[in-house]
Amino acid sequence: MTSAVTEQEAIALAKQAALAEGWAWVEPAQAALHRSWRGKGGRWVVFSNARGLGAKARVVIDAASGAVLEKGYVPR
Repeated sequence: MTSAVTEQEAIALAKQAALAEGWAWVEPAQAALHRSWRGKGGRWVVFSNARGLGAKARVVIDAASGAVLEKGYVPR
């Protein structure tokens, strides 16, 4: 199964979602694709500030539609 949303698109969508919430977005960002057990669909889990502590946004993106499924932020 190939994802309709690429890794770079998932990161861009996550960044948009975080900035819309007023959260800091610190590079580098890291995205991991988690596929469904049934082989259909999947989710991108994207973190900002992947190598640091704090100022970390976590956004979950639907791999097929690009919809934001979950989001959260740790300020420090």
